[in-house]
Formats: sequence, C-alpha cells, structure tokens
Amino acid sequence: MLRHLYLWHRPVLNCSFSRLCLLKRHLFTMKLQSPEFQSLFTEGLKNLTELFVKENHELRIAGGAVRDLLNGVKPQDVDFATTATPAQMKEMFQSAGIRMINNKGEKHGTITARLHEENFEITTLRIDVTTDGRHAEVEFTTDWQKDAERRDLTINSMFLGFDGTLFDYFNGYTDLKNKKVRFVGQAKQRIQEDYLRILRYFRFYGRIVDKPGDHDPETLEAIAENAKGLAGISGERIWVELKKILTGDHVHHLIHLIYDLDVAPHIGLPANANLEEFNKVSKNVEGLSPKPMTLLASLFRVQDDVTRLDLRLKISKEEKNLGLFIVKNRKDLIKATDSSEPLRPYQDFIIDSREPDIAVRVCELLKYQGEHGLLKEMQQWSIPPFPVSGHDIRRAGISSGKEIGALLQQLREQWKKSGYQMEKDELLSYIKKTT
Repeated sequence: MLRHLYLWHRPVLNCSFSRLCLLKRHLFTMKLQSPEFQSLFTEGLKNLTELFVKENHELRIAGGAVRDLLNGVKPQDVDFATTATPAQMKEMFQSAGIRMINNKGEKHGTITARLHEENFEITTLRIDVTTDGRHAEVEFTTDWQKDAERRDLTINSMFLGFDGTLFDYFNGYTDLKNKKVRFVGQAKQRIQEDYLRILRYFRFYGRIVDKPGDHDPETLEAIAENAKGLAGISGERIWVELKKILTGDHVHHLIHLIYDLDVAPHIGLPANANLEEFNKVSKNVEGLSPKPMTLLASLFRVQDDVTRLDLRLKISKEEKNLGLFIVKNRKDLIKATDSSEPLRPYQDFIIDSREPDIAVRVCELLKYQGEHGLLKEMQQWSIPPFPVSGHDIRRAGISSGKEIGALLQQLREQWKKSGYQMEKDELLSYIKKTT
C-alpha cells in the first residue's frame, strides 16, 4: 500500500530558462510501504544501513530497483547510492571489518561490500564532467538531484530511502503510473552522453508501455539524428540491450521503429532485412517465449547475415549456430503434410544429427514456424537411443570399417521407418538377410 506525502519545493527564482533551472522546479516525495520493499531488509542490509547512519553518510536505493518496487515487483538486483566518497566508504568498511570485493568500479565511484554472504554495490553520487558518447569522466557530489539529472530516463532517476521515502526529481513516478518512457531533460543531450541510451529507450518502452505507438516526436527526432553514434558502441553492450528488446513487449513495433529511424545499420542488423518475414514470424512466436536469435533470424535473408551480425555484436557460439540453423532449414525442414505423423521430419532430423543441442534448435524452429501443437508434442518427446552399435555388427562377423559404417546407416534407416520401434535383435537379423 502506498501512503502519499506531497512535498513540493518552491520554483527556482531569478534564473534564466536553462534546462538546469527548468529541472530544479520541484521534488516529489511519497512513502512506500509494501511487502516487496520490506522483503529487502535482510540482516546484511540492516547492518549496512546502520553503519552509514552511524558514520553520518546518506544511503538510498537507486535506479531500476526503485522502479521495480513502485511497480510492485521485488527487484532482482539492488543498487545503492551514497553521499560518501569511495575513500570514505573504504575507510568505513575497513574499520568495521567488512570485506570489499571487485574494485574495478572504484574509479567510477563504486564499492562492493560483502555482509552476511550478500554483495552490496554502492556508488557515490556523481556528475558527468565530460562525455564522449561511450564513457564519462565523473566527479563526486553530495547533491542527489545532480546525480538524478545525469541518469537516462525519468523512471530510472528516482531514489528510495530506507524509511520508504521516495525522492523523485523529474516526475518519474508520474511517468511510471502513466506508462510513459521519457528521457531526463532533453533527449538529445542524454543520448549524446551515451548513445547506448537509444537502445535502452526501446528496451524500457517494451517493458513499461501498454500499447505501442505513443512516442514524443522530439525523442524520435533525437534518436534519428544521433543513431550513427551507436557505431562507436561495443557490440557486447549493444547485444545485451538488443536481446532484452527482443524478449520484451511490442517487439514488432520496436524493430520497425529501429529501421524507420535508421538505427539498424549501426547495430549490425542487415540493411536489406526481410521485414515481411519478420512480420509473419513475430506473429508466429506470440506466447511461445522464443530465444532472441529465433525472432532476429527472420530479418536475415542468407546465412552471411548471421556471420556479419556476429562480427559486429560478438554473439555467443550457441546464438550464432541457432541463427545459422534457422536460416538454413526454415524452408526445407517442415512438417509432413502427406503423413499421419507431421512431426516425423523433425524427429528424423534430430535422430540423424550428432549435435547435442539439436533438439533445442528444432524447438526454436517450430516456434519460428508457428507450429504450436507440434512444439508441444516435440517438447514431450524423448529421443530414443539407436539400439545397434558398430561393436554389435563386428560380433555378427563383419570387420571392414567401411562395411560397418554402411550397414549402420542402413539399419538406422530401417529403424526410422519402424517409428524407432525395432529392437536390436530384429535389426541384427536384418543383417543376416542382406549378407
């Protein structure tokens, strides 16, 4: 249950109409007391908050965890922000005998403390001094609003105190209630600070918005003008965001928007994408939870498109192989229309394959093709083991390796024709008839 307290700061007086002055007009606060919020208070967090209070440093929950809590969802990851500098945190934790791990984030202001078998990632409030569209040089601050101002979206710019007080400087809570995704301040400036925010905008649009199509024209214009900046972003970072877009809502709308705004060529997607195929497949996979590559493969006309994507985004071997598999087999590996067993071509394909994860790929192909019933049947099917080995054939008196290989293949075909029902003795008796 939410208990609201509206505390509006007075407007800033005697200042020009700069963005900063416009942004400093008010602070909205309210009280959050929900089961999801209360569930965060583990022994480790209680000890952490007590230590910060004792040392007179402010500590709050920050960013995405606040957004999730306001949506009634317990966050998987909780980030913390503080007025304490990294040096002050290190001294505080060392004095308290608290272990610190992973110091890679220290130059950016992040210290990770471990209490009661839990890791707590705590970042000093920051402002960006210089940015190049990928990285930022920061300096530390004790001003919560300045830190909020450097964040990407209003729904990600809120803080939550441990008494349940929400600190919202840029109407993030209102946007969250209204299912709106907006940049903090000017979209163009936020994007130019880090071009990856273009994809983050799309990603959160697919998580927050109920119905597609409601965009601020200024935001779309800023994205189109700055899309080329994504060319300088690492493939790994792009792929993380793109996968989340592909597994969120409104994928059909967002992929078309990515092409309409000329974002696609800068993130490894083919310029001559097969959008007609994508339109069909995006309907086929509804409700089937496809892997990101399953849907993405519909944009590719040839296998080389998958290879080019891999060069740009450094996708995993498993993801690349799935893309290559779907592009290669989507037209030829189809259900049997002249048989009472429409699943049989897929089963035979799996039986003939020597790859351990082939059944997973075939299931993704069935999703791609929209074969809901066959997918369910395939997921319940256990792959039967072929009952005959080369050793069995040797014991039948055949020693030539070439002959053994040919016979194994013949027996495998007989076994497949029997619906995988023939047993070893029956198959071996077939050898005697043919030799």
